[in-house]
Amino acid sequence: MAAGAKSLSKTFVWILMGLLMLGLAGFGATNLSGTVRTVAQVGDESISVDEYVRELQREIRAVEAQTGQPMQMSQARDLGLDQNALARLTALAALDNEVGQLGISIGDENLQQEIVAIPAFQGVDGSFDREAYRFQLEQIGMTDSEFETDLRKESARTIVQGAIMGGVEMPATLTETMTDYIGARRSFTVATVGTEALENPIAEPNDAQIQTYYDENGDLFTLPRTKQLTYAILSPAMLIDTVEVDQDALQKLYEDRSEEYNQPERRLVERLNFPDEQAASEAKAQLEVGGTTFEQLVRERDLELNDIDLGDVTREDLGEAADAVFAADLDTVVGPLPSVFGPALFRINGSLAANNVPFEEAEPALREELAAERARRLIEAQSEDINDMLAGGATLEELADETEMELGQIDWTRESSDEIAAYDGFRVAAEAVQEGDFPEIAFLEDGSIFALRLNEVLPRRPEPLDSARDRVAAAWLQAETNKALEDRANAVLTQLATDGDFTTTGLPFRVENALTRTAFLDDVPADFMNEVFQMEPGELRVIGGNGAALLVRLDEVLPPADTDELRQLRQALSAQMNQALSQNIFNAYVRDAQTRARPVVDQQALNAVQSSF
Repeated sequence: MAAGAKSLSKTFVWILMGLLMLGLAGFGATNLSGTVRTVAQVGDESISVDEYVRELQREIRAVEAQTGQPMQMSQARDLGLDQNALARLTALAALDNEVGQLGISIGDENLQQEIVAIPAFQGVDGSFDREAYRFQLEQIGMTDSEFETDLRKESARTIVQGAIMGGVEMPATLTETMTDYIGARRSFTVATVGTEALENPIAEPNDAQIQTYYDENGDLFTLPRTKQLTYAILSPAMLIDTVEVDQDALQKLYEDRSEEYNQPERRLVERLNFPDEQAASEAKAQLEVGGTTFEQLVRERDLELNDIDLGDVTREDLGEAADAVFAADLDTVVGPLPSVFGPALFRINGSLAANNVPFEEAEPALREELAAERARRLIEAQSEDINDMLAGGATLEELADETEMELGQIDWTRESSDEIAAYDGFRVAAEAVQEGDFPEIAFLEDGSIFALRLNEVLPRRPEPLDSARDRVAAAWLQAETNKALEDRANAVLTQLATDGDFTTTGLPFRVENALTRTAFLDDVPADFMNEVFQMEPGELRVIGGNGAALLVRLDEVLPPADTDELRQLRQALSAQMNQALSQNIFNAYVRDAQTRARPVVDQQALNAVQSSF
């Protein structure tokens, strides 16, 4: 009887929902009735209200799918989605107008072939199913004639697009130039001037030097945009000591997890099955005389090691083979032994001892877990009442006084990650909160609830010298050290310009041969290779770094290597540029067609459509 009443209740609810949707449908269509059928006219083509609605819904749903949040029409306007939808439909209508003037059509027979080939319209036997066809069109809110008209237009557009874009090729010179640039190589010698090459280390800065560096480099010492927030929080950890846990519940939880707390001895095993006992015995004999390996036996059966890996198994899992497997040493192969798939060889890769945790040892962790779960339920039960208090005008301070919530404050930035700022839910709320927003209860990942209030937004601003002093001093010291290293490197460069012998410099150096622009080298600045490629053969140059200066001589300029990788890159670049050129030509054609079609937009109709969302 209860089940019947529940079913009747559901039916009644669906009837009410149907009546409500019917009423809302009439209400939403009010502004769009009468003579308003189109939102724009593009040449001989019109953009219907239904087309605009579908396209706008598609744009909105795409953003909703990315954000996971519902979107209001006002937000869609702010993002320009309404204009995107109209621009796309206008471009398509302009192209349809052009196609119509050219007299291009695919014909009824070709249209039929395209429709019956669409998988969504096919039955279980792969043939066209008219009922499936009608059902799918109903789901997207289109009639047969509307869909067939759209498909006919799309096919005609495709013909024009193919005619314009087909055969378009970018001049080969551009591809070769880009390939040569990417594949170009350089050989060079580089010596490293480290702090050990300085005669005297740089002394710590005094107050005047710190002040001067801070004044001249204030942009390096700024505080990010900061939101000063007050929050109230109630977490399971705050209630856990007050929650009582029933001993019977602890015992039941322990018993439910008996497999976790009482694990028998196990083995890590691989099992290789054979069609019969003789084949298994012959394989084992080959192993024993060293004629093959276990891995080779696996490959001979067209298998991989992960195909035969059983993981960790118990005696019960192995059945009749258990005694022999558990008695064997590690890294040995035993068998042939029986298995559910016939005779098999077993390789033992590891041993896991039995693990038996008595209730007394498991009890503290189980008690904490149950208490935390019950604390979360208590918090969930209180959340609605606390939210009602906020809705009634209570402040966060009053929540802290009248409930178990605790008050806190934080200067929050996007880099904050300590304490409550470690929660994703809090960071999202802190990012979204605006001045004047009323606090409301929200949940965190661990079952905590919180509410926050924005007190003040501090813009990006200079950091006071008092708090930045240590970093200013460190930056000054690093800058002065880098300058001294470059001076030392320039002194060595003068010597090298005379004799060209890196060995006489006393500096560590290395020779790099045939490196491209994208080559990665340790302990060099990010733009090091760009600097090298700007040099002329035989040129010496000092390239500054952070904590070291590099003395470089360009030894040789080499053309790209003729490799498969470079040939593939050349082909990919050619295809990419051909595609880009053809697409740009087609876009220019569409823009020209749109200009000649002279679109006229009915703004009143657009406003009516948007207000109906």
